[in-house]
Amino acid sequence: MTGKAARESAVEMAETVLPQDANTHGTAFGGKIVQWIDLCAGMVAGRHCRLPVVTVSMDDLHFHEPIKIGDFALLSGRLTAVFRSSMEISVRVMAENPLSGERRLCTSAYLTFVALSTDGRPVEVPPLVLETPEEQDAFERAKERRERRLQRASARRG
Repeated sequence: MTGKAARESAVEMAETVLPQDANTHGTAFGGKIVQWIDLCAGMVAGRHCRLPVVTVSMDDLHFHEPIKIGDFALLSGRLTAVFRSSMEISVRVMAENPLSGERRLCTSAYLTFVALSTDGRPVEVPPLVLETPEEQDAFERAKERRERRLQRASARRG
């Protein structure tokens, strides 16, 4: 199976935070941001393998700063690792003030997706071709996160 570079499946998307996306503080609902993150990561995973994909987990979800009504939420998603049938995707959400252009990191997360065959079973995906030292470093950190995920899953099963 031929590998693919992370740049081939990277996704950038934008949303305007509207009043219906916000809470009584005038900032985006955390759940709405999580929805956008899941959509962004799903597009990355699907672009990488060109198969149906499902969300398995979301780790290290951090809300660094709120996103205000009227701000643009700029999401960028990128593969950090590919294993047999699973893929880890990093998503960062920046808020942009539409008048000043000022940007700030608001949310970050790692998601794991699995590719599915037509019968709904996990299926092997193309390997990730690491092109830069930064991608290699991100892959090493992803392997560590994966090990922690597997340990937590094993502990839950008892």
